[in-house]
Amino acid sequence: MSHCSRCGQPFSCGMRDEHAAQPCWCTQLPKLPLAQLPTGDQPGQASCLCPECLQAWVAQMQAQAAQ
Repeated sequence: MSHCSRCGQPFSCGMRDEHAAQPCWCTQLPKLPLAQLPTGDQPGQASCLCPECLQAWVAQMQAQAAQ
């Protein structure tokens, strides 16, 4: 079980969780620019967000791009 770096909620991440039986839910989303993703504890390394926080972040990026 992973924990969201933004809200702290636990969620299943197929990329990080050791015993994941299938690809992560995020692989179904359009590709996002790595340089723009929120970072975690390691500089230059994207953090893992829960579905709700990632959707909110994408909406925020789209709103900023529309301005």
